[in-house]
Parts: sequence; structure tokens; C-alpha cells
Amino acid sequence: MPHASAHPDLFVLTHEFAPGRGGIATFTEEMARSAAELGRAVEVWAPTADDGSPAPPEPFGVRRLPMRGTHGPRCVFTTWRALIAERRRWRGADLHLCEPGPMLAMMLLPDWRMFRPRRLLLTFHGSEILRFHADPALRRLTRRLIRRADRISLLTDYTESLLLARFPEAAGKIVRTAGAPRANLRITAAPPAPPARSDPDRVVVLTVGRIHPRKGQLCTLRALAALPPELKARVDYHIVGRARREHHERELREAAADSGLNVRFRGDLSETELADAYREADIFALTSVPHGHSVEGFGLVYLEASAHGLPVVAHAIGGVPEAVLDGETGLLAPPGQQGALTATFALMIGDPALRRRLGAAGREWAARHRWIRSADVLYGP
Repeated sequence: MPHASAHPDLFVLTHEFAPGRGGIATFTEEMARSAAELGRAVEVWAPTADDGSPAPPEPFGVRRLPMRGTHGPRCVFTTWRALIAERRRWRGADLHLCEPGPMLAMMLLPDWRMFRPRRLLLTFHGSEILRFHADPALRRLTRRLIRRADRISLLTDYTESLLLARFPEAAGKIVRTAGAPRANLRITAAPPAPPARSDPDRVVVLTVGRIHPRKGQLCTLRALAALPPELKARVDYHIVGRARREHHERELREAAADSGLNVRFRGDLSETELADAYREADIFALTSVPHGHSVEGFGLVYLEASAHGLPVVAHAIGGVPEAVLDGETGLLAPPGQQGALTATFALMIGDPALRRRLGAAGREWAARHRWIRSADVLYGP
């Protein structure tokens, strides 16, 4: 495991990081790696690895803080304490707060004059904007933090409109750090070979993401269950990811048992296993829905699916239309209309030529995105 750098000029703070999975963990890792490629001396502060296993070497240092990596009081306090203890190291450097946990810790520092870095960089992903704004105390603290920031990075136009509507203090500080597929995901020019299976008429629909009400696995399941019988009989639905809420997974499994579909819960997968799951699939589906203050600000997993040559079915919600080009790399259905979602799946399942066209365009779309560009925008002069 890499150790803390001796003289970093960029500190990247996160409560979500490898070996954990998810969009923020990917964002943090790829931005740190790209910053190192640009010549920055980078140190990432991240939670202790879940399994304690050594991570592959990275071109940046990693300091593991003794915390689980939630946004709860204990994790925020751990980051707050580390900021105070290490202030002499980071005060002369750029400090990038990648997500809500480190932002909450920074908000609680007592005297800005003692804790001002060379440049303060913030990244908002979407849901935290709504959560911070909903609480009067957090709203005031967030406004103060934004006023002190030098640059604020956002992944989408949608997130920018969300932020400016609630925190207009951010105007003039915003830069776009568009997401991209993971660097170790090689996008080749040749389209992937079709999956080999004994029954060529079978169609595998794949969802990758934590099992959570906002991710919409239940919407996908119900839409597939409502397909015409001749199409429904051809479908296998594979669900990759683990649940943070056992009751929701239980509800999803009960619905799967009653659906008449062949549903396979595959749990968490290794990188190799996940690549195999993408290769075995014909359609990628992630039908996110609104859920309290939680929104889909972008969705890096859509680009990853496109990079694997899969056509995408999703809801036209939040920042998703900026990750999935409707009619070009996938098909978007209006949220809350199960009939429309079922019709979208029926069209995709019944038209192999459409799947090939959308998948090929998706590979080209994903290949246009590069983390190094976003890192240059945020960390450059």
C-alpha cells in the first residue's frame, strides 16, 4: 500500500475510495491518478480498506484514516481531527474535498485564517446539494465554505443548475470535470464479440450498482415482468451489487421470485468477474428514480457500460441524459411510467440491429471522455 507522500502539493480527501466501489470512489481515484500524471505530488486521505488487503501501487500516496467511510459523525470527526493535526502540511498545498464527508469536516474548523490552504477545491455530485440546503445550519456552513473555495468542480450541467439554484455564491467558480470510464478499462476499436450461449435468442439484461431504492432495480424488474410473454420468455436479468439496506434487497428478491423471470443476484464481483458480466450481457439497465434528497447527478457506470459496447436503458432523470445519449447510445424512458419503460425494453430486446448500433455508438462516446482533461481543468494553474 502506498504511504503518505513526504511533500505533496495536492491533498485529495474522500470518504469513498478503493477497494470500495461506486462513482465517487472512481472519481477520486482517477482524478488523483491523472493529477500525478500531470506532475502533481498527490496524497489521498481515505478510509481504512475494508478487508485490509494491500492495494496495487499507485502514482500517488494514500493515507488511510481509521474510519469506515460514511458521512456519520465519527467519520467526519476523524477527518476533522486529521485536518487539524496535519494543517502545517496541507496549508501550503491545494486541498481537494471530493465529496460530502470531508466538506462537513472542513465546515467545522474553527478559524479560517489558521486553516486556509493554498487553494480550496470542492466537488459536488448532486445529492449533497439538496441535503446541505435542506438543513438551515448546514445551508449557512455550506455557503461559507463555497465563498472560501477557489474552484468548484461539477460533472454535469444538471448538477450546475442544481447548485446555482440553491447556492448562487458558487457562480464564477465552477469548472466542469466530466466523468470518464476507468483508466484500466481498455476501449478497443473493434466491437466485442457477441456472447456465446447455447440459445442465441436469450437476452441478458444487466444492472450494476448498489441495491438501493434510488438505483431503480425494482423498476427494471417490474418493467421486464410486464413484457409480452414471447419476449419475457427470452430474458435473463442479472443484478450485480450489494445492498446497504437488507429490507430493500428482501423486497427485490421477493418481487423477483414472483416475476416469472429468470433473475440472478450476483452480489459484489471482482474486477475480472465484473468484466465477464459485461461481456455476457446484451443490454445494460439502470433505471434510477428520485428518492428523498438523493439524485443521480451523472452515473459513471453508464459510461462504463457503453465502453463495453452495451446499449443502455435508463430513466431520463437528473444528469443521466448527459451520460446516455437518447437514441444514440441508449434509450431513455420517462420516470414513473412503467408502461413506457416496458415498451422501451420491448423495443431493445426485439431489435438486435438496434442494440448493435447503440452499443457501437456508445463505445465511441465513452472513448471521447478522458480523466486527464478534467484533472487539468481542476488542478491546473
